[in-house]
Amino acid sequence: MAHRRLSWMKSRVESLWMKHFGAGEVEESQGLVLRDELDESPPDEDSLQRPKISTWEAGWNITNAIQGLFVLGLPFALHQSGYVGLIVLISAALICSYTGKILVSCLYEEDESGRPVRVRNTYEDIANACCRNICPSVGGKLVNAAQVVELTMTCILYLVVGSNLMCHSLFFLPVTPATCSVITFLILMPCMLIRDLRAVSRLSFLCSLAQFLITFIVIGYCLGQSARWEGRGLGTVAVDFDGFQVSVGVIIFSYTSQIYLPPLEESMTDRRDFSRMMDCTHALACVLKTAFSLLAFLTWGEQTREVITDNLPVAVSMMVNVCLLVKALLSYPLPFYAAAEILQNSVLKTDSSSGDVTERQTLLLRASLLILILVMSLYVPHFSLLMGLTGSVTGALMTLMLPALFHLRLKWTQLHMRHKLLDVMIIVMGCFCSISGLICSIKRIITAFGDK
Repeated sequence: MAHRRLSWMKSRVESLWMKHFGAGEVEESQGLVLRDELDESPPDEDSLQRPKISTWEAGWNITNAIQGLFVLGLPFALHQSGYVGLIVLISAALICSYTGKILVSCLYEEDESGRPVRVRNTYEDIANACCRNICPSVGGKLVNAAQVVELTMTCILYLVVGSNLMCHSLFFLPVTPATCSVITFLILMPCMLIRDLRAVSRLSFLCSLAQFLITFIVIGYCLGQSARWEGRGLGTVAVDFDGFQVSVGVIIFSYTSQIYLPPLEESMTDRRDFSRMMDCTHALACVLKTAFSLLAFLTWGEQTREVITDNLPVAVSMMVNVCLLVKALLSYPLPFYAAAEILQNSVLKTDSSSGDVTERQTLLLRASLLILILVMSLYVPHFSLLMGLTGSVTGALMTLMLPALFHLRLKWTQLHMRHKLLDVMIIVMGCFCSISGLICSIKRIITAFGDK
């Protein structure tokens, strides 16, 4: 009798847990059994030594990724897209949270007893599993290439913004933009030495605090200018199709975190919190981004600039620019660390027995990546257009299309019809946004360079 009661209580607790964390989907709730735990052989030394991070630390990394400097371009995106852009801004949070969770669910398969077992470790592993009957390993290489492109473009954006902010902050000194880029590069050189995700998490925490401070300063200023809101509204915006497509790219890119999720989820001490962490971080991002964008547009209307700090008065702008400079420097390590890890694992194929040669090769690889980012940052103007271009290509691919496609491929027999339809809708939406946004972004970049 006692045994039956214990069994009933156990099943009841598991049912409540699944309902709370899995949003009704068994395949999204991880039983979190490692493949190594089911094997007779002990786990490899690298797995044992890999540092773990708490749910809060994982949340700060996601917050860093989805509440980055890209929020500065959202009021301008709203200015170009009106109410439709506002709907996209809110919908993107829901969709990106969903695609992040289904991407992580693709890391797992059920064992004989029906328990989810983590059989894959990276985005590349998921792609290889989906393409194993067509072109083994090619899918993983293409996904790695897309990841490196997106992460490198993110690093370039941070370096461009950081250099511009440094120029504004050092206006009393005769320094050129190129000089500021080099100074910013030198400050970021220690990123080559970061090998621990816990160190990145601490920097992400400080970065998130800086982002919250910036957001509340701008929102506070806009609330103080509420008298200017009369007669302004999204209903007065004439939506330009080309501008709208670029805006969609900006919005999608501002929610991109899928690249970081497989290693982050693997490093969490309690992976059962992953789903809740995703929901909380994306809900917070949605609320802050919507309030920030809407209040900024109501305050400046048709005069809204590509980067909203250009609209602020000098005193407020200087204070915000200093905070933004700190944030840009603290944001950089996360995408750089992720890009360096992908390149290190795919190009050098390092292991724990490689010794000093691997250490030298690793430092050379990371230094080369830093220099490449610096060189490219010197020739990339137009912050908002670059965001739109990146979001339209790799952002839509990695955030929308591939997670939904892989989910259908690996979990087809386990999915309800409504989830299959939702995944198909996300793929179609991602294709449309990617192609049309790419065309519009290229046209605008050509026009921008032609006007010089």
